[in-house]
Amino acid sequence: MNTTAPSAAQAQQDIAEEFAFFSDWSERYQYLIDLGKQLPSFPDECKTEEWRVHGCQSMVWLVPSGDAQRMHFAAISDSAIVSGLIALVLRVYSERPAAEIVATEPAFVQSIGLAKHLSPTRSNGLAAMLAKLRGYAAQALA
Repeated sequence: MNTTAPSAAQAQQDIAEEFAFFSDWSERYQYLIDLGKQLPSFPDECKTEEWRVHGCQSMVWLVPSGDAQRMHFAAISDSAIVSGLIALVLRVYSERPAAEIVATEPAFVQSIGLAKHLSPTRSNGLAAMLAKLRGYAAQALA
């Protein structure tokens, strides 16, 4: 167990607690946008069809690396809010063993109210991104 980073479950709990600080959704959206601005830079040469997540209205690229022991994901979007969603997803799923990634349901989506407050197209995009990320982890385990 890697003691430097919290578990996926703890990361989800931390996210729920952070979002609980905000009284309304305009503040939560602003926080999401701020999180998205903190994503590490993403190499332009990875913005290709191979790494594109389909099912998102905005452009999203997701690149896996590492192996079943520890997977890393780099991702970016051309949308500020979607970049914030990516930041949350990476917090829960990146730098984890593939088995933990596959076993971790994205409970934070429900717990912070995202499921109710995202447009249908953003919800579909988030689901597509999570499916692709967990699919990469499943492939690493295979």
